[in-house]
Amino acid sequence: MSTNQPNNPFNYPVFTVSKSTEDFDLRAIIINYTKNWKWFLACIVICVALAFLFNKYAMPVYLINGTVILNEEKPDITADLFSSAGLGNSKMNTQNEVWILKSLFLAEEALKELNFNVSYYREGMFQKAQVYGNTPVMLDVDWKHPQVVGGLFKLKVIDDTKFQLNIAEEGLSVYNPADPFYNSALSNQHLLDGTYYFDSLIVNSFSKFTVKNAGGLHGEEIYFKITDTPSLALEMANDLSVQLVDEKASILSLSLHSGIRKRGENYLNNLMEAYLERELAEKNRASDATISFIQNQLSGITDSLTFFENRLQQYRTDNKIFNLSEEGSRVYESLLDLENERAKAELSLRYYSQLKEYLERENFDALMAPSISDMDNSLLNTMVGNLIQLQSEKTRLSAQYSDQNPAVVEINLKIANTRKVLSENVNSAISNIRATIVQLTTRINAIDGEINKLPETERRLVGIQRQFQINESIYVYLQEKLYEAQITKASNFPKNSILNSARSSLVPVFPKKTLNLIIGFFVGLGIPFLFITIRTYFNNKVDDPRFLEKHVDIPFLGIIGKGNMDHSRVVLESPKSGVTESFRSLRSDMSYLVPEKSKIVILFTSSVSGEGKTFCAINMASVYALSGKKVILLGLDLRKPKIAQDFGLDNKEGISTVLSKKMNWRDAVKSSGFDNFDILLSGSVPPNPAELILQDSFAQMMQEIKESYDIVIMDCPPVGLVSETKELFKYSDINIFVFRHKYSDKANIRVVESLREKEEIKKLYTVLNDFQVDHRYGYGYGYGYGYGYGKDYGYYNDDKPSKLSRLFGKKKQ
Repeated sequence: MSTNQPNNPFNYPVFTVSKSTEDFDLRAIIINYTKNWKWFLACIVICVALAFLFNKYAMPVYLINGTVILNEEKPDITADLFSSAGLGNSKMNTQNEVWILKSLFLAEEALKELNFNVSYYREGMFQKAQVYGNTPVMLDVDWKHPQVVGGLFKLKVIDDTKFQLNIAEEGLSVYNPADPFYNSALSNQHLLDGTYYFDSLIVNSFSKFTVKNAGGLHGEEIYFKITDTPSLALEMANDLSVQLVDEKASILSLSLHSGIRKRGENYLNNLMEAYLERELAEKNRASDATISFIQNQLSGITDSLTFFENRLQQYRTDNKIFNLSEEGSRVYESLLDLENERAKAELSLRYYSQLKEYLERENFDALMAPSISDMDNSLLNTMVGNLIQLQSEKTRLSAQYSDQNPAVVEINLKIANTRKVLSENVNSAISNIRATIVQLTTRINAIDGEINKLPETERRLVGIQRQFQINESIYVYLQEKLYEAQITKASNFPKNSILNSARSSLVPVFPKKTLNLIIGFFVGLGIPFLFITIRTYFNNKVDDPRFLEKHVDIPFLGIIGKGNMDHSRVVLESPKSGVTESFRSLRSDMSYLVPEKSKIVILFTSSVSGEGKTFCAINMASVYALSGKKVILLGLDLRKPKIAQDFGLDNKEGISTVLSKKMNWRDAVKSSGFDNFDILLSGSVPPNPAELILQDSFAQMMQEIKESYDIVIMDCPPVGLVSETKELFKYSDINIFVFRHKYSDKANIRVVESLREKEEIKKLYTVLNDFQVDHRYGYGYGYGYGYGYGKDYGYYNDDKPSKLSRLFGKKKQ
């Protein structure tokens, strides 16, 4: 239909869009965003500026990195025991080392030599900055006494001898050395507020520390926080990251974040040193056990050796005999060799018996076996050493994991396998040693028979000298083994080593300045984008003429532009304006809509108030009047009349008075002040407007008006609010339903569709009023409606423009 594409003075592309066009319009979407470019620019500038300020004032954080190389030990003779059982797993061993480095035990060891328990801060521009070294005061905390931890204290230097202490941030708790892993709450957070002296002990039930002046100036302020070692170790362990530099390598990379580079480097270096010391201590357990065993044996041998040495000297002095005879010397040397062998066998038997007892104990998992590195059985030496290392590893893992953890299960299998094989070897060794002792004892007894044949004095000398020589030989033997064990301990060194000491990154890893600026840019871009998207999605207003073309099955006549006047007489006052051209275009279309009629009745209505139906009616009447047609404008909105004030007329007489007082309608007609343009106002607001319109006299009046004028314009009430408008459609030739741009709800299309379908109204068309192509242009008029049922019989209260609307020159219709 040609009426779907009227003349448009704005040349807006909407009129070339047909109903078959898809809802998705990329160009419209792009325009919807680009027209708000100022908001995009403002948000981008603000967000980038915020990112810049954040980069400038945020506390920098550096990455501290160090590396440890894991050297594989040479396989020992027990390796087959584990490989055959499927327990040899180098990947698992590497993972064990990772967890050792991240353990709380190792973190606490690393913190022992570092005074990290007291952190010092200075007031910054936006936040407090931590100070490390060169602090104006120093705290000496007694950790054997219960101590307040957490929170934040503020210390102000009064003079060289005094300072004021206050709590700056609450959150204090009490650390108890008797139960170091659970801090208790402190009810009185301001317990320590007050004035104190430097170098004087501050002590109560919950604290014990001394503050020393290290160069603090008068009035200088410093903040400090006290943290217990378990909590600090947990914090440092959680921040530590340990990972393999490469899957094929055996190098671990240790890294952590620190706001102070030197502090982070000191901690990481201490941690790596503590890791190596722990490994060395594990290796030295076997040597320490050997030394302890030998020293226990030496303590008994030394007493016996001293006793027999004194007895031998005394016997020789008393009996004046110093050397044995040739026969006695021969027998003595044979006996001494056998006695030495039996003494060593008995020493070995004592050790194996002790080892067997150890293996049979019920609390085996909590004990360590002594080393047997001084024995000749290399298999037993290796297995005992492995057992010590496995038990140490299990103790560490059990403190962190449950018994069902794969690492704990693997360690238990290794311990059980080693223990079984070791027990079998120990029992076999004990049996062999006992057999050797029995054999040696038999041979010694045979030699004792030959000794009995010697003279009594020589025989007794042989017995005393034999006891002395046996103890001396055992003593020398144990001393040699003691030196060997001590040399072995001194020669132990960790298999792993530090490849690179801790070093800090040259530039902070936080804040990431470039990334933050990029994020700021995209956040600034995204905020208005998201806002516009949400606003568009939830927008229920008619903001595009294409919406009416696509979703309403009623012909769309065209658009009425937005004016910039404070009244509705745009056509009469500005005949060359774009709004006037819009009405001229509509006037031209009327001849095509009813070509068979020379006299036309045009009805204007809308769904709700404020959509500009009165504005359209006034200007439609005006454009016809300018063309020389005799026009009358009927104010049929009896509830809330507005036409009178637009023309400065008195509304006392009008349609309501004509119908209620039976006066001639011609007497109520008023001139608009313009040629060919008369107005019949609504008159005083009646109590029963719907009933008045239903009178026969109204139909007669309408018939007479049609005969008297070429064009009749009916300004009717909103059809979506009142019922009498439906009674007026039968008098009109063309019915125009007015929508207002960015004001009318999209749901109002159901009202106009209902008129077409249920009321069977013919010649029904739609227009879009108050349309604006760009926010900088438009034509306005300051009219609003208020429809409702109140004591003034209006529909709603008058809409008044807000201060912001008046400021930007936006007028309501």
